[in-house]
Amino acid sequence: MERADILALFLHFLMLSSMAIGGTQTVMPDMHRFVVDAHGWITGKQFADAYALAQAAPGPNVMYVTLVGWQVAGWTGAIATTLALIIPSTVFTLMFARVSARNPDAPLGRAIRRGLAPIAIGLTLASAWILVRSVNHDWRGYLATALTVVVVTRTGINPLWLILAGALAGMAGLV
Repeated sequence: MERADILALFLHFLMLSSMAIGGTQTVMPDMHRFVVDAHGWITGKQFADAYALAQAAPGPNVMYVTLVGWQVAGWTGAIATTLALIIPSTVFTLMFARVSARNPDAPLGRAIRRGLAPIAIGLTLASAWILVRSVNHDWRGYLATALTVVVVTRTGINPLWLILAGALAGMAGLV
């Protein structure tokens, strides 16, 4: 991979991280579009696998960004995507914390907190849709996804049991 590609990867992820209201999952569709659809650096399955591995591993759930960078361009890509992820969120958090500490009940602060919640929810749902389309290729996958959503939203079952059930279904060739 050329330096220009690494720079493009860094700048694109930096821009996305600057807009990541509600976490990096909210801008995942455009990360997917950029590295899979636009440039073909990795496949949709590789992207989904990086996301799944990061969610299953202990530690921050944004680790998938580093894994995607690593799959695209090795250590250089991992460092580029990780720095692009860290820089904007750190700067914005420090700025907002400083302003909020001075006047925690300011109307602007309350308006920002209330206005960003629906945006974060919508972007998170868009990310979920990208993942569903990346890994489900027939009715069985869509059915397993729908059942998982119903179980998660209607019961208090630990999601790790659902991950285990999905792994067993995959090993058995059901999905």
